[in-house]
Amino acid sequence: MAQTWAMALHGGAGPVRSKTYEREEAHMRAVLEEGAAMLEGGAAALDVATAMVKALEACGFHIAGKGASPNADGVWELDAAIMDGATRKAGAVAALVGFESPVDVARAVMENTPHVLLAGAGAAAFADKQGLKRVEDAHAYYTPAASRAVKPGELAHGTVGAVIKDRAGRLAAATSTGGLLNKMPGRIGDTPLIGAGTWADTRCAVSCTGQGELFIRANVAADVTARILYARQSLHAAAAGALADMAALGGDGGLIAVGADGEVATPFVSEGMKRAIATASGVRDVRTFR
Repeated sequence: MAQTWAMALHGGAGPVRSKTYEREEAHMRAVLEEGAAMLEGGAAALDVATAMVKALEACGFHIAGKGASPNADGVWELDAAIMDGATRKAGAVAALVGFESPVDVARAVMENTPHVLLAGAGAAAFADKQGLKRVEDAHAYYTPAASRAVKPGELAHGTVGAVIKDRAGRLAAATSTGGLLNKMPGRIGDTPLIGAGTWADTRCAVSCTGQGELFIRANVAADVTARILYARQSLHAAAAGALADMAALGGDGGLIAVGADGEVATPFVSEGMKRAIATASGVRDVRTFR
């Protein structure tokens, strides 16, 4: 059944069964209800995507925003992206230092510059000029959701994201991440790369989570819409196929996607993925494992 509105959230594809995620699931359920109320009230997909990711950044429960971990030099470098499906306008930031909400900065890039992606010091200078909220004391502000020794070559990861279809049929996607644990300074993953980790057009909206290097090499987010357009696949088949292509390269992770008819897909090839779904027909589903 076509949905007048639908949404999905994710809190990353890094969960392991040795841990419990009741706190994260409870918060995601509350955020989901806020988003559902916004959509029921006629809010635009882009605004809901922004609000959902900001809430996930601010909670500190995921490897994004407040919950991000520092890089190998002890510096918090964060990435984010947002995309409007109706216009394909997009904004992104990479290796951003010193701001509470990377997705806010990404949206400002989309709306207030002719560019799509700003990085490093340039992104921070732009965010300052926009008057966006700074992190004054990183060590006091950040509460890493994950902090552990990382084996050489290990791509330990975490991300948050939202995909939205609103009552007017508009689609939007937003993604935010702290990146890999103990990553090299300057490392940028798939999240801020439009087509790799984040995508929205008139067919679907996609937000990815996992080992970014592999998602970049497989261009996963845009591959979903390509499979819908060229292979005439359903959203579920397209999402699963794009993810399988990435997994064939040796990666793990997952994605959330919503289609033009309100169909929602949340496949993953990792041990778990924190995720939540809400639709206009009353579906409410929050879970971490299968």
